[in-house]
Amino acid sequence: MWSKRQAFSFLFVSLVFSLSFVLFPPFPRFDYDFEQFFPQDDEDLGFYQSYAQQFGEDNDYLLLAFENQGKEPWETDFLNRFQLLQREIEKLENVDTTLSVLNLKQPRISPFGIRLVPVVSIGQEPQKVNRLDFPLMDKFISKDGKALLLLVRNLKNISKEEGDILYGQILEKISESKLDLRAVAGKIQTQRDFVELMQAEFSFFLGLSLLTMLIMLILLFRSWWGVLIPIFVLGIGVVWGFGVILWLGKPLALMSVMQPTIFLIVGLGALVHLFSHLKQNLEKGFSVQQAIHRTFKHLLIPIGLTMLTTAFGFLSLWFTSVPALKDFGLTTGIGIFMMFLAVILITPGLLFLIRIPSFKNSSNSSKVWRLNRLFLGLLQYRKSVIWIFLGLSVLSIGLGAKVRINGFLLDNLPSNHPIRADFEYFDQQFGGSNPLEIAIWTPSEEGNIFDYAVLEEIQKIENKLQEIFEGVSLISPLTIAKVLNQAQNQGNREAFRFPSKGQYLRMEKILNSNPSQFVPSIYNPENRLARISGRLPDLGSLKMGEIRSSFQEFVDGEIDPEVLRVKWTGTAYLIDRGHESVTLQMARGLGVAFLLVGVIAGILFRSWRISLILLIPNIIPLLMMLAAMYLMDIELKLTTAILFSVAFGIAVDDSIHFMARLRTELASGRTYLYALKRTFLETGKALVLTTVILVLGFSLFLFSDFGVTFYTGLLIAMALLFALSADLLFLPLLLLPMKKVWESKVKKRFTNP
Repeated sequence: MWSKRQAFSFLFVSLVFSLSFVLFPPFPRFDYDFEQFFPQDDEDLGFYQSYAQQFGEDNDYLLLAFENQGKEPWETDFLNRFQLLQREIEKLENVDTTLSVLNLKQPRISPFGIRLVPVVSIGQEPQKVNRLDFPLMDKFISKDGKALLLLVRNLKNISKEEGDILYGQILEKISESKLDLRAVAGKIQTQRDFVELMQAEFSFFLGLSLLTMLIMLILLFRSWWGVLIPIFVLGIGVVWGFGVILWLGKPLALMSVMQPTIFLIVGLGALVHLFSHLKQNLEKGFSVQQAIHRTFKHLLIPIGLTMLTTAFGFLSLWFTSVPALKDFGLTTGIGIFMMFLAVILITPGLLFLIRIPSFKNSSNSSKVWRLNRLFLGLLQYRKSVIWIFLGLSVLSIGLGAKVRINGFLLDNLPSNHPIRADFEYFDQQFGGSNPLEIAIWTPSEEGNIFDYAVLEEIQKIENKLQEIFEGVSLISPLTIAKVLNQAQNQGNREAFRFPSKGQYLRMEKILNSNPSQFVPSIYNPENRLARISGRLPDLGSLKMGEIRSSFQEFVDGEIDPEVLRVKWTGTAYLIDRGHESVTLQMARGLGVAFLLVGVIAGILFRSWRISLILLIPNIIPLLMMLAAMYLMDIELKLTTAILFSVAFGIAVDDSIHFMARLRTELASGRTYLYALKRTFLETGKALVLTTVILVLGFSLFLFSDFGVTFYTGLLIAMALLFALSADLLFLPLLLLPMKKVWESKVKKRFTNP
């Protein structure tokens, strides 16, 4: 195995596989879809999908705010250009409707019937603009009175590419209009800007990671072959990883920004182990061919297992119910596997192709002496060390229990990003940009959403929402009743209110006909299902969860379920539900990761007790990471909760290396204590080195503008340092009482091969 001929055969296979990417090139596609963060096993998702079939997606809109160069927007020239722009945008493909003050019409009821009067009429003179006192127009005028809102609703289910084209066309029309665009917010704009930032960060981290790897290799091996071969293998591994991912039709999503660095870090860790071991064999006097053979013979299984457990840490995310996390876990696991193939298929052949110089034996006596003193100290103070770790674990559990679960829509963007500024503008001037959707329906088939008793219940709901969200502007069936009540009173603003019984009777015939011409997309044709909709600021999933809980208590106590049923829904609600489910998602990911690693350890060591020992020192770093989150005021959300299973999958590698080496030492006939000491001295150096590499690699993410990338780097780097301390200080003490178990396992292995 691993002869020159076999190595060249593997190299040829690698060349053919690499050429396949040239002959059948995969095309990179970036995507960012809010819906990918909806938990798929949530029954609320099914309800919303049915609801959206009736009323459309609640986030298929673009908000455009225009100012008149600091002046009031009621000049005829500005309004004419604004109106022309609205008409031009409405002609664009994939635009459903547009809405502004200029196409709002107020109904007037007279003995001659109903007529619709434009709310804003543009005259010929510069300042000749007639405006009616219609409360609904307030939704389209900024609170400071300087800007007008144009709402563009796109067609349902347009693709990311179609959304990009549409947004580009809208910007082109705005540029031609010479209007001053003050702020913009909406799905197609946010998705495009997110993807552009992702593309920039993807390239940045790929280049930065390769540069960092190059510096590390120079410092570690100080030889041209010890630098160029790993860099070449790492580069090919990244190409293979992303090539296969793209061949599978998977787009590069938000968290794909981290994947180049993750693939490179994992691959570099394996190569450092291989090259360090190869160098040691050469220093011992083995020929190049013998050294290569011995290196891959001894390290293939440990390296394969460690990369496998790392991949399992990511693949465990497949068992969550959030598509974005499932795809990230699957694609990262695939990429790590492809990096493993690159390491074992390409590296031996390249080593045989070049001329490797001989090495003089180097001394590491000072490092060994330090580790020896540490090992003796552990034996002397083992009870104290065990109590310290137990105490830290209990403290970490206490602090970790206080970590808040909270998430915001724009969590991942930097605080100074223009999107944030635009969203804040809409929050301040137009009441928000996040959709508020509440479904209401009559429980009986004979019920009508415009029955007076039903409208009374809707009035209670709207009053409660006004109490919770001061100043929120709502649209509902009650709005139609208010509009008609005002229409019956010749447009008097004071009449825009809940109608009395007599006023209702005068408008009942109209309500039972087709009042959607006054306020569209509010109810279904059967008049049984309707919506209460509006826009809110992004208050975070924690605050909104408290609000929804309070609102549900109100509904249960005050709304008659025989008259009206009420359910909060919408995309913002589903995203919040995703954040609220982090405990479940984290438990699923960790549970699968624990199970997979436990099975691997059970097969490798053939003992459930040893498997348990392997897990214990790798649970402690996770608890300490949770405590660190509380101390640093980092909140739990979907994108931080997944880091626990990822950190576990990476951190457990050190424990596997430690215990695999212990088994090898025992198999060579050494006594248990001496084998444990030898393992500690020899493996300890490797653990420190690989941890330094991993921490430096993940620390690169601290340069990211994306919140998810930044916190991934920070938290996993911390978890790896915690894991190193647990593996060096706690794991040996846990293994001391396992003398009989280990010796029996080794004895059985060699007496019953």
